[in-house]
Amino acid sequence: MDPVKLVAIFTENKSGQLARVTALLKEANINIRWVTIASSDTFGVIKLLVNEPDLAFRQLKHNALPVSLLEVVAVEVEDKPGGLWTVASVLGQAGVNIENASGIVTQGRAVLLIEVQDVARAKSTLEAQGLRLLSAQETLAL
Repeated sequence: MDPVKLVAIFTENKSGQLARVTALLKEANINIRWVTIASSDTFGVIKLLVNEPDLAFRQLKHNALPVSLLEVVAVEVEDKPGGLWTVASVLGQAGVNIENASGIVTQGRAVLLIEVQDVARAKSTLEAQGLRLLSAQETLAL
């Protein structure tokens, strides 16, 4: 299964930074499918799910932006109360800490992107409990 990767950009928390990042991606014809932005005082992190993560990484790095690629776990959960609890409890019982997460419900599907230290362990733990993991291609198609 092809890994799901987020492009993470560390940037100053000031006007124009998101425009700068997205202009560079537009220039390279990269499509953004998912975005999360978190800030703390003067700095922040922009995380993007894009159709070409390796190309996005190179484009941003070439333009002197502090960027990294993060492999994440995309897991489909039931779109009902307790869906997130299922993932959190399964991983918590296995000693896997969820460091960051974001989610979406679209077309009757609820999907979480979760960041953990040990991606392989998180994947095997979730699959052992019958939870469905999504490939990068499936995640980008949402």
